[in-house]
Amino acid sequence: QVQLVESGGGLVQPGGSLRLSCTASGIALLFHTTRWYRQAPGKQRESVAAITTYGLTNYGDSVRGRFAISRDNDKNSVYLEMNNLLPDDTAVYYCNAVSTTSNVGYWGQGTQVTVSS
Repeated sequence: QVQLVESGGGLVQPGGSLRLSCTASGIALLFHTTRWYRQAPGKQRESVAAITTYGLTNYGDSVRGRFAISRDNDKNSVYLEMNNLLPDDTAVYYCNAVSTTSNVGYWGQGTQVTVSS
């Protein structure tokens, strides 16, 4: 059974930092393109950051320069380091992994990030 488990969300003040984790079981993230999405209340889900099998990364315009995505193959985990957080970053953050061979995708359950003073 495949599971993606996100953790690390919480309440943080504007300008603060959080590190989200996405740990997989049943699949190897090394062979997947892994993305972080977020969805704020009343808004569509948007892609935040992605990391490919080869370690190439890309970011949404609203987070570029503030967020960093990385992967630890030994821990089968992908991370999202979020710095200089803004109230507009408040959302549920989801991890998504898509197999580069089968195109089958998996979702985590999400973790809440709230940026507020």
